[in-house]
Amino acid sequence: MTALRWQDAAWPDLQEAFAAREHEVGLVPVGATEQHGPHLPTGTDTFIATAVCERAAELVDGLVLPAVPVGVSYGHGTVLPGTLSLSPDLLAEVLKAYALWAAASGLRRLLFVNAHLGNTATIGTATDWLRLYVPELRVGTVDWWACDPAVHAEAVADGDDIHANRAETALMLAVAPDLVHADRIADADDEDRTDGLVFRYTAPSLSTNGVTGRPSEATAALGEQLLAGIARAVADRVDRGRTEEPPLGVAARPPLPR
Repeated sequence: MTALRWQDAAWPDLQEAFAAREHEVGLVPVGATEQHGPHLPTGTDTFIATAVCERAAELVDGLVLPAVPVGVSYGHGTVLPGTLSLSPDLLAEVLKAYALWAAASGLRRLLFVNAHLGNTATIGTATDWLRLYVPELRVGTVDWWACDPAVHAEAVADGDDIHANRAETALMLAVAPDLVHADRIADADDEDRTDGLVFRYTAPSLSTNGVTGRPSEATAALGEQLLAGIARAVADRVDRGRTEEPPLGVAARPPLPR
């Protein structure tokens, strides 16, 4: 089996791939479509998630499924154009259906590779449901910024809110430089307004240009460094996931709630 994109394959190709590696781990990019400041495209998170999965698959001859391009983006509000959002419940249902349909084709191990902070809780909810009610499947999740300590240190170098910042801009300079408007790169309009806040607010209450951090410090070299580190960390999870089994065996499946 070589690296394979699900949407490029005809059904005999997928059948052959699953036969060649019975416990393959499929990579599912989970992104978002939302404003990313004046300099990055609305599909930034989806571009990053897809690039990470494809680079990781190249390292371990893996399988990449089609991306989930719209996530939970309530946090960006509606003042700045470009944001599309699912509800948390709807995204959870999409991910659950994704896993069940992939299993129907013979793929029973999935790793959701997330590139949007707003998706994290919902992916956790969906995988909680799957691990309880479909215990014969293997599902996991990883956020790109948390996959490796060195990656995380670079991701939050200009602040904990990772959005159109140094790291995301650098990744886009490596992944799709033609979509980065270099002439519009501007750092967050002033100091971090989130420090010390008790409550949560949407982006228009925190930023006038939709940017956090210092994207002016981004370089393509940093982006390539980040992409390589994230891909290695994801590839390692795929490699280990191909042989992993529950330490105490598969749990009993409970009845579905009415």
